[in-house]
Amino acid sequence: MTAHLTRVKARMSIHAHRKVRGLLEGEYASMHTGRSMDFTDLREYVRGDDVKDIDWKASARSRALLVKRYAAARKHTILLVASTGRSMAAMNDLDVPKRDLAVMVSGVIGYLAVRHGDRVALAYGDATQTHQMPPASGELNLERRLSAIHDNTAPTSPASDLTGLLQYVARTVRRRTIMVVISDEYTIDTGLAAVLRRLAVQHEVLFVSIGDLDPTSIPSTGNVVDIDSGNVVPEWARYDETLRREYAALLTGQATSMRRELDSLGIVHETVHDDGSAIRAVLRLLERHRHAGRR
Repeated sequence: MTAHLTRVKARMSIHAHRKVRGLLEGEYASMHTGRSMDFTDLREYVRGDDVKDIDWKASARSRALLVKRYAAARKHTILLVASTGRSMAAMNDLDVPKRDLAVMVSGVIGYLAVRHGDRVALAYGDATQTHQMPPASGELNLERRLSAIHDNTAPTSPASDLTGLLQYVARTVRRRTIMVVISDEYTIDTGLAAVLRRLAVQHEVLFVSIGDLDPTSIPSTGNVVDIDSGNVVPEWARYDETLRREYAALLTGQATSMRRELDSLGIVHETVHDDGSAIRAVLRLLERHRHAGRR
């Protein structure tokens, strides 16, 4: 029953360096609440802490640099918004489906939330249907939300429609949330920008892009089919150096354009390219969001 969350925990334990431990020990809650918190205790200063939190008197007494640690005065609602169209069922590389990366990202963020008693909600859907699972606490409820992302993402699913999914969220979610959008979208058109702008007014919006497969990097063994069009990727495209350079330039341009658009909307953004870097990407995302909130 807890297969997805078990995998998330296992991956997190591999990356349980100082920053991960800090998040699990209580820093997660302070990322989104500013100064509306109650002082709890002191801990040793680590690089990246806000100098405003240093307790200079306590540091002088202990001869070690100490910072004040705060507990959130209220619990949060974390809303995972996952695009579950068929493109998310494609491969990120030859070993990892993008669906698994979406579950991993959702699981890391959700696990940090439930460890602090916060509630996790889910909105997911494609071009034909959208669904919500209400805010709930606890690991069992988080596992159900991870399973919903996994089980509703398949090669036979309808096409993705991130704009439609976010419009659905804008219509139905009234209370303020910390919203994490998880998609394999790499371009932001006028419609998507408009709904993101609307959501960013009410919610704290974070955006995670799941990286796509580079068809020019596929080994020339077996047929590879584009999941949206059903077309077979020609074998010559897998080792054509000119095409490789042009495709790399296209991806770079799209990523730059998307980053600029999200920056202009005040939305922090990370891209996950593989399973091993997913946790590090989430940590960077949360760290950037924490500092963005303090400006």
